[in-house]
Amino acid sequence: MQELKQSAKAFGLALSDHQLTQFETYWDYLQTRNRVMNLTAITDRAEVMEKHFLDSLALTTAADFDGKRLIDIGTGAGLPGLPLKIAVPGLELTLLDSQNKRIAFLEAVCQRLQVEGVSCVHARAEEWVATPDRREHYDYATSRAVAEMNLLLELCLPYVKPGGAFLAMKTTQAEQEIQAAASAANILGGEIEAQHEYTLPTSPGIVRRIVLVRKVAPTPAAYPRRFAKIQRQPLK
Repeated sequence: MQELKQSAKAFGLALSDHQLTQFETYWDYLQTRNRVMNLTAITDRAEVMEKHFLDSLALTTAADFDGKRLIDIGTGAGLPGLPLKIAVPGLELTLLDSQNKRIAFLEAVCQRLQVEGVSCVHARAEEWVATPDRREHYDYATSRAVAEMNLLLELCLPYVKPGGAFLAMKTTQAEQEIQAAASAANILGGEIEAQHEYTLPTSPGIVRRIVLVRKVAPTPAAYPRRFAKIQRQPLK
């Protein structure tokens, strides 16, 4: 926990003892439930702290989340949204996942952490956006789901209000993928505005990247399409 506290300082975060206790509680329940359900392939405590928790906190270098609304799409075990909520208590967070067992896990975690302002939603991203007052409702959207950026953009940008942003977590090896997504971003009302690079303590040779896609215009009503069509005919 002290290593997490020290490493978080590199991102400008001063984690309190209470926040460190919350991360400990999160880790404890994650590893307990991971024995009976597939939440993460990373099971070593130190690796979880760095590659899940600290990596999630890197998003604070790209945006100010205090008092903002964030939706974490395809959140899985609550990453990156829940670590951000612990570090920035004023964040209003929606955790969305298509698997109900993961949502049950997240609801239990939030109870243990005693956090407020978190909604855990069992739904598909391309469908839940049609829920009243959800489309273009959020300041930020993010996702750590393993998918091409043009696919993630179509699922995430419709949730972001004009002036807000989608934050994609990639590596520097994704340069071609990022460049190819610029056209899709434009179709969806977005514009690639900035790229923030960072490293993690035990992997200083691996440069990671946060791509900030600013929402500059409303997303056309035709998007997002059905997921099968998004996969079959990704925007280019």
